[in-house]
Amino acid sequence: MLRFFDIVLSVIGLFIFLAILALIYLMGLFDTGSPFFLQQRVGRHRKPFILVKFRTMRRDTLSVATHLVDASAITKFGRLLRETKLDELPQLWNVLKGEMSLVGPRPCLFNQVELIDERAKRGVFEVRPGITGLAQVNKIDMSTPVLLAETDQRMLASLSLTDYFRYIFLTIIGKGSGDRVKRG
Repeated sequence: MLRFFDIVLSVIGLFIFLAILALIYLMGLFDTGSPFFLQQRVGRHRKPFILVKFRTMRRDTLSVATHLVDASAITKFGRLLRETKLDELPQLWNVLKGEMSLVGPRPCLFNQVELIDERAKRGVFEVRPGITGLAQVNKIDMSTPVLLAETDQRMLASLSLTDYFRYIFLTIIGKGSGDRVKRG
């Protein structure tokens, strides 16, 4: 049932936001020369997939968890994208392809071993990763792997259609925040 809503809402979102996606793409060309950020992430059943986002950091930034990156790596335009969560819009394509859901645990990197182990213990990889979820609307990010995995497990154990739409709504109105970055 949730997959049906993932498909319908991602198609609607891609259609509605097409002009904004194009504008951000063009602005990204001027900002970094490379508007899209593609990164291999851990998907359902620990299978790799390529996550698509708008680039918010300089192109030479290391491919590590966001909380390990210095804040100075974020461009001015990238900061705006992160604050408004517009950098996440291209992930609607990942949702449409079936690699992600709108609601689920945020996909981690393969080098985040502690988080992968904690999530594996709790069965979190049995579902598609998501753009938003309980952890995100409560400002819990990947810098606290045990708490994040516990929160993901709690969300999945009780995820209802009402919760699905509530997490999406809370994200749209700006509840929660993006992953923490080092201040530097």
